[in-house]
Amino acid sequence: MSSTVAGNKHALNWTSILVAIPVGFAASLVTLGFRLLIELINQLLFNSQQDITQAMTIYPWFFWPLIVGAGGVIAGFFLKYATSIEQTQTVKTDYLEVINARLDAVPTKTSLFRALSSIASIGSGASIGKEGPMVQLSALCGSMMGRYCFKSLSLKNSDVVAMAAAAGLSSVYHAPLASAIFVAEIAFGISALQRLIPLIISSAVAVLTMWSLGYRSAIYTFADIQFQLTPASVALTVLIGLAAGLAGWLMIALIGKSKGLFSGIKSLPLRLGIGGFAVGMLAIASSDILGNGYEVIVDVMAGSLALQAMVVLLVLKMVATALSVGSSAVGGLFTPSLLIGALLGVAIATVASAAGLPVGNVLLYAAIGMAAVLASVSQAPLMAIIMVLEMTLNSSLLFPLMIAAVLAAMTVYRLQSTSTYPVVSQHFSRSDAKFDFDNGIISQFIVPGAALLPEESVGKALAVSSLKRERFVYIVNQHGQFLGVVSIHDISRKILDGDIHLDTPVSVVTDGDFPFICANQTIREGWEAFAQVTLERLPVLNNPRERKFLGALTKTSLIQKAKDFI
Repeated sequence: MSSTVAGNKHALNWTSILVAIPVGFAASLVTLGFRLLIELINQLLFNSQQDITQAMTIYPWFFWPLIVGAGGVIAGFFLKYATSIEQTQTVKTDYLEVINARLDAVPTKTSLFRALSSIASIGSGASIGKEGPMVQLSALCGSMMGRYCFKSLSLKNSDVVAMAAAAGLSSVYHAPLASAIFVAEIAFGISALQRLIPLIISSAVAVLTMWSLGYRSAIYTFADIQFQLTPASVALTVLIGLAAGLAGWLMIALIGKSKGLFSGIKSLPLRLGIGGFAVGMLAIASSDILGNGYEVIVDVMAGSLALQAMVVLLVLKMVATALSVGSSAVGGLFTPSLLIGALLGVAIATVASAAGLPVGNVLLYAAIGMAAVLASVSQAPLMAIIMVLEMTLNSSLLFPLMIAAVLAAMTVYRLQSTSTYPVVSQHFSRSDAKFDFDNGIISQFIVPGAALLPEESVGKALAVSSLKRERFVYIVNQHGQFLGVVSIHDISRKILDGDIHLDTPVSVVTDGDFPFICANQTIREGWEAFAQVTLERLPVLNNPRERKFLGALTKTSLIQKAKDFI
């Protein structure tokens, strides 16, 4: 019986594995439904099934800002209603809050209204990705299944939501392993590997479902060209990784600046309307900035864009995405980041090739740039590497993707830029706090400790104890060398028994075998020392040989330090 209970409490068990299958199936249908709804809106608005970058051109250019702006206004009304509910109920809609156990379930109303807001933004051409609302709706579906279908099972609702989120992202990009790792990196922290397996199963089931419904191809098939590992190609990969890191840092900064500018506009419909109008104005220069950028990535990988066009589009897409995100349009940053990366990679490779460097096929660097910018913006490099591998089906890209993605992510991290996912910053903060705790030195936490000379009286020890409210008073010699402690409880008991009196020297009742810790030991060693005793304070000495008394270390100070990562 006890082993069964323990097995159910374990993060990895058969229950979670079996639940992952229907969750993945349901999540894939939710994302498919969202996709079909967007296509229906495009059909109604533009009488076309083409991508928004082509469909918009059926209207004269001067209508484009009005269309995107009107979509923003409609999106703003939906978002305003959702945020008013969130403020009233003081909850967040983000599914990551559920996975991190800050919420019991994904809120239904606000998720649906945010999805409607996203549909209005995406359908009208805002520079925003579809994966955000798709994953949120998948998480909502998983949350409802966890509450109603699997209520009797010993399974946390947060785990079911995580499975559904991974499956939703997998359905969008046909990248099950990358999707599972994304949720593990962003929501759990990558150390939670046992929670990763059900996510992989759920993501894989979602992709199998999409395949069975006819969506079988990789998103960006790029398997017929092999990456040649040469000094020139590796050097170019390093350059793209660093440039992508700077581009990701700039992207995050632009979004932050855009949010600051739009924050002065309190009306959400007006805010999204202005944002949409601004994106529509940029679209006059190039309609390729509209939408999430999927079709444009295909063109970039096919070599259909000239260098000048790529540079202009790169700048415009970054600005358009910052405007859409900053104005509070509901959507994702995955595909916009992939497009920015593809443009950056091919542009840099084209310049290098023109300069005479033997870099091979410049189009391959589109995939390298995609992984690098995605890693820098999301701060999830493992996900970015595997996602691009799964989307392109080109195993020769593994090594350059690893180099570029890690360099890009590290560049953003070293520039101390925040991730577009706040929970990632929390993971980094906890990790940094844990590192400081493990490697910090006791000397940073020393507080003064009451100390007496051996010849001083027990009466004075009682007075000092009463003043300092300490159970033990430390005894040192004239040179400051630690000799031991006297216990106030022992003194009181011996006085009552008549063994000593108030004028008795403290040397008579000194305990010389009292635990201590040294100033150069780590905070973790101090924590372990407290685990061995039932004391609130420990004396701190300079070293075991000289035994010079420096002060005390309190358990409270270590707890305060540990709370930053626990």
